[in-house]
Amino acid sequence: MKRFRGLLLMLPLLYVGAAFAQQETYDHFRHGFDLEGAHAYVACESCHARGNFAGTPRECSICHDGSGQFATSARPPDHIATTQLCDTCHITESWQTIAEVDHTQVIGVCVSCHNGIQAEGLPPGHIQTSAPCDSCHNTTVWDLVTFDHSGITSSCASCHNGIEATGKSANHIQTTNVCEDCHTVDFWEPVITVDHTQVLGSCASCHDGLTATGKHPAHITSSNQCDDCHTTVAWTPAVFDHSAVMPGTCSSCHDGITATGKNAQHISTSSQCDVCHTTIAWSPATFDHTGVTGSCSTCHNGIQATGTPNGHFQTTRECDYCHTTDFWSPDTFTHSSPSYPGDHRNNLACTDCHSANAEAVTWTSAAYQPDCAGCHANDYRTGPHKKYENPDTSYTVSELRDCTGACHVYTDSSLTTVKEFRPGPEHQVNAGDF
Repeated sequence: MKRFRGLLLMLPLLYVGAAFAQQETYDHFRHGFDLEGAHAYVACESCHARGNFAGTPRECSICHDGSGQFATSARPPDHIATTQLCDTCHITESWQTIAEVDHTQVIGVCVSCHNGIQAEGLPPGHIQTSAPCDSCHNTTVWDLVTFDHSGITSSCASCHNGIEATGKSANHIQTTNVCEDCHTVDFWEPVITVDHTQVLGSCASCHDGLTATGKHPAHITSSNQCDDCHTTVAWTPAVFDHSAVMPGTCSSCHDGITATGKNAQHISTSSQCDVCHTTIAWSPATFDHTGVTGSCSTCHNGIQATGTPNGHFQTTRECDYCHTTDFWSPDTFTHSSPSYPGDHRNNLACTDCHSANAEAVTWTSAAYQPDCAGCHANDYRTGPHKKYENPDTSYTVSELRDCTGACHVYTDSSLTTVKEFRPGPEHQVNAGDF
């Protein structure tokens, strides 16, 4: 009995041993199913149920269907959804060893497999996104990424940090803004807007003509920073700080185009604006006449500047004929007319001769002009002026009309020549005794 019981216990081993022996000698390949890998160690009845050889299936999924009719192992419930045959990805040597995966036949979404358990999922440094894997990756080359920013839930800088993706360039403006404040995911540049309130550097660190628009060629010469005059809300109009403008360069801006220039009534001058004007108040102005090129009356016309006051001597001459730009009075008029008799000893007023307060002289005895008698005919005394040849006869005013040279020079009415007793004038204009 014990021998029989021992024989019964050995029967399976003998059967398996016989199966192994049979498999080693039987050419399974001629039936189109070579016993390789793990199949080489499977008992015959595992596939040939109840000794049935005809009609034994060759497809993995028919045996490995979980029914227990043939193989005991089956595709697990969490297997990725695919239309592929088992041996497309798996090998018979080891079920867990995957030879390859043909993603074109995968039915489910990537994350159903690439979840960090069945297959590699998002790495720890991956950007935060709700987009499925295949929105950016393809199944041929994982690192060749086409990127759709629409599903990104994290900030740009979480990826655009210079390591995972391109970050700020070395010459990027200093700012506390996040990328999306200025840039869009459709086009990195040009930027949609710049929030200047978050810019850390000076204006010129960006507005240098390279990174952003800088000073144009016609900009005034100034050491000011941009924000001394301009605002980030509107570039124009500007509030202006003249303190940093280079001296003598007003006209580089005040040219009538960039900024207000000389008006049509401005006096003609080659001087720069700041010779007369200040940057605090345009008027009143301190005036330097040295740069004036026009005549005095173009400014001193009673409108732009003081003109001739009431009662001024009537003349068409320009102001500087009598006045100087240093002192308005006293005047420096000098008689230069050849008819002028000379400076009298008495301090005569202009109106003593120019009684009409005009440039033309009013002669009291106009018949004798321009000689002394023209004014002094009524001052002539006949007594002292006896004729030499005829003492009983006196010279007339007409004969001695030139008081400064007529004395001792006479003309005899009976003679045709002038007789001179002695040379030299008797009276001089500036003499003390007339």
